[in-house]
Amino acid sequence: MTADTPATPLTLPDGRPVPAMTGDERAMLEGWLDYHRATLELKCRGLDDAQLRLAAAPPSSLTLLGLVQHLAEVERNWFQRVLAGLDVPPVYEDETGYALRPQRGLDEALTVWHREIARGREISAGRPLDDTGRLVDGPLDGMDVSLRWVLIHLIEEYARHNGHADILRERIDGVTGT
Repeated sequence: MTADTPATPLTLPDGRPVPAMTGDERAMLEGWLDYHRATLELKCRGLDDAQLRLAAAPPSSLTLLGLVQHLAEVERNWFQRVLAGLDVPPVYEDETGYALRPQRGLDEALTVWHREIARGREISAGRPLDDTGRLVDGPLDGMDVSLRWVLIHLIEEYARHNGHADILRERIDGVTGT
């Protein structure tokens, strides 16, 4: 340990991990991704099922529960399909993850999302940042992407959706900030 590397990871008072401020690239990328994952979960904390299902920023139909489900699909796609080359089905019946089902609440959605995050960590563990996977659909189908690119993309994806979550949460109960 160096003087600028804490012995234990730092956390904010709300429990989110503080991304590494010094150190190697991988630790920083994974730290920022974990921070954004924790931010999404924080945005859902303390709300009831009806609030989590509320499309609170019309005309958008976006909901906090839908965001958690969507990001489970995103995790599966980038780590399992793209990086590992696995032929896995979508997590949910609507492969975007946004569709809500009455019987599926936040606890189940978080369990699924956490499972997809854990699987992604398993797949990326030990792989160099330059290791590549292949895009499996869309306009760039067949192009190679590095693990570094995937991590940066996921940070961007979570950051964008956390902005949506900020707006939804404020519209639902007035809570602002992270």
